Amino acid sequence: MVEVEHWNTLRLKIYIGENDSYKGKPLYKAIVERLREMGIAGATVYRGILGFGKKSKMHSADVLRLSTDLPIVIEAVDRGYKIEEAICKIKPMIKDGMITVEPVIVVWVGTEEEVKKFEEDAVRESQAL
Repeated sequence: MVEVEHWNTLRLKIYIGENDSYKGKPLYKAIVERLREMGIAGATVYRGILGFGKKSKMHSADVLRLSTDLPIVIEAVDRGYKIEEAICKIKPMIKDGMITVEPVIVVWVGTEEEVKKFEEDAVRESQAL
């Protein structure tokens, strides 16, 4: 395995509710599909077991509370300019939620061929900018 660090990367986190929707489908699915269409490196959806938002209403996975609108966090990491583009596309889809962006250092791990392709893509993209 070969590793390469990439410093110009951002982590995008999108906080929404499980019941939020966009054009008839769950919002979290619509967002992940949009991120994939955009070629974002990867995205993961986390379903919270307990949380509250700006209205301070508690949402819980506790069986006794039977909440059906649990907190959802969608996380994606990619090069800075791609995350910035993603925000422009994703923000209009969200009626009620929050987006955070943080700089991160990514250590890509893989075969020599995979890491070489990543490095070549990064060089090519930086020259295009």
